[in-house]
Amino acid sequence: MPRQPNQPEDLARLAANPRILVRRDGPLRTDGKCVVYWMQRAMRIHENPALDVAIDAANLLGLPVVVFFSVIPNYPNANLRHYHFLQQGLRDVEVDARERSIGFVLRRHPDNSLEKFLEEVNASMLVGDENPCREPERWRKVLARRLKLPYWTVDADVVVPSAVFGRDYFLLQHMRPHLKATLPNFLVALHSPKQQHAWHKPKSLAADSLASDITAGFNHLDRTIQPVDTFTGGTHTAIKHLKHFLTHGLKDYPDKRNHPDVQGTSRLSPWLHFGNIGPLTIALAVVQAFAKGQVSAAARDRFLEQVIAWRELSVLFVKHNPSYDNWECAEPWARQTLLEHAGDDRPYRYTLHQLERAETHDDLWNAAQREMTQTGWMHNYMRMYWAKMILAWSPDPARAYEWAVTLNDRYELDGRDPNGYAGIAWAVVGKHDRPWFNRPIFGLVRPMSAASTSKKFDSATYIHQNSVKTELLC
Repeated sequence: MPRQPNQPEDLARLAANPRILVRRDGPLRTDGKCVVYWMQRAMRIHENPALDVAIDAANLLGLPVVVFFSVIPNYPNANLRHYHFLQQGLRDVEVDARERSIGFVLRRHPDNSLEKFLEEVNASMLVGDENPCREPERWRKVLARRLKLPYWTVDADVVVPSAVFGRDYFLLQHMRPHLKATLPNFLVALHSPKQQHAWHKPKSLAADSLASDITAGFNHLDRTIQPVDTFTGGTHTAIKHLKHFLTHGLKDYPDKRNHPDVQGTSRLSPWLHFGNIGPLTIALAVVQAFAKGQVSAAARDRFLEQVIAWRELSVLFVKHNPSYDNWECAEPWARQTLLEHAGDDRPYRYTLHQLERAETHDDLWNAAQREMTQTGWMHNYMRMYWAKMILAWSPDPARAYEWAVTLNDRYELDGRDPNGYAGIAWAVVGKHDRPWFNRPIFGLVRPMSAASTSKKFDSATYIHQNSVKTELLC
């Protein structure tokens, strides 16, 4: 019989991990039959710190692990494009869980109650993953108040747990010393524990199949934004893509990363957003490539700054600033200067509908918009220019921020993500940046122009690559 003490010392030691937040403490279920991992943000079996914690806890209790995934029809700002990518990724989760003797149960709305599932399987405790965005965090808080069994969440999609910092930072240079001091403690391989007790699904336990469309019957889901074939969801594709980048792209990353006309970046952000691959997996692979002499120190450092420093600065921004998705997150200096210039003459003004359809006078901006709508991704360098021009062409800064978030979340596979919100905040309201030189419309917010931007890469080639205009149902 597995032992079920109220406060086992070994579980207490496990809970001391800085990645873990004990959202609800208390006694374990005395007749517990399993540990449930509620998978949301970290949609992977491979190198998943949240799943590792669930397995460690289950092994200590002599129990199996069951992964539970709930499909809801109204995930904030998600549409068919996002759900299609999600379903592709869940197929890999199902396969990989089976190979490790880990249970996997998917349920769709309206029969997707997590609390009901916990009762059906007699869960001893619940482990989940963290998400700094507003609505998922609210769900976790509500659940913690309602549950009657221990509930832990694990910060699985950053290299350094956000709790280690405990705050956000105005500039990256303010964060760097803290990151440098603590990174060696976390830039280490996960121990990936082996499940000691296999889970056997009861025949009477209901589960939905991934062979069918998980959005069937979701009558209010936005289906006008169609799936794309440029990216395929799932851990298997993500790892294959990472290996290709390490072999063919990383060595040239310092020179080509700001050239939208060539494949100079990793393009891993869609898989990172959906948790199909973790940043630690990517970072360690880059470190290993350098150790083998495959890339330079400059390539290693420049890429790690993006996947760790900038990315985790963005997570801290969203975690600690409740206005991350609207212009109220502006620093006081940026807010003041943008309001002072709100009445400036704008030579061009466009509606959201015109922007969405790439109907501006600017061929370079139109190309960036089409790249996003047609491929589900936009080059990192173009995202800065794209957002700044929305500021230049919108009625006011608040509307510019709103429109940038709307378009980003609607079309990007990596939309609805801290990185996207921080990027828009940087471009529109000077977040994580410093005051620049006073200019019309932008004030002291750093400006960009088509003339200067297009000189830094082969803009004609980029425009040609994204010249085909498709009809958008919007």
